[in-house]
Amino acid sequence: MKALIISDSHGWGNRLKKIIDRHRNEVDALFHCGDSELTADHAAIKGVKVVKGNCDFGEDFPHDVTEQVKGVTFYITHGHLYNVKMTHVPLSYRAEEKQAQITCFGHSHVATAFQENGVIYINPGSIRLPREHKDGTYCICEYGDSDIKITFYNYNGDIVPELTRKFTKE
Repeated sequence: MKALIISDSHGWGNRLKKIIDRHRNEVDALFHCGDSELTADHAAIKGVKVVKGNCDFGEDFPHDVTEQVKGVTFYITHGHLYNVKMTHVPLSYRAEEKQAQITCFGHSHVATAFQENGVIYINPGSIRLPREHKDGTYCICEYGDSDIKITFYNYNGDIVPELTRKFTKE
């Protein structure tokens, strides 16, 4: 199972569409973790599960999504309602409630992936306004039989090796 995960594109509809179209046919799911600043009918996010971020106004998107993809449970949220810039503990409680195997969030614009209590947490960073890394980033999660690989990419589609992670299933 493969999923493209992106967040915090902040109005960059054309660039977002370019990234999504680049990978659309190689993944099983497309997730945007909020702050797209687009409307639900925008062409860039056609076929993408999008959640509402703190910079998304109106009622176009839900605050969170729980999605089964080929037997893998994803929990997607922006993170601002869980204070992710300070701690991941409230988010971890919600992930446990949702029985998520993979929890995806944004908000901090800091690309990261880590494993805790059997759950993989992924923040793909921001394609427009990255923090702690010079290039804007997004990622692809590959959930295999024995491991989970999170490959981070810059806007041009080049792998960012220092961010890429591989986890063994607990």
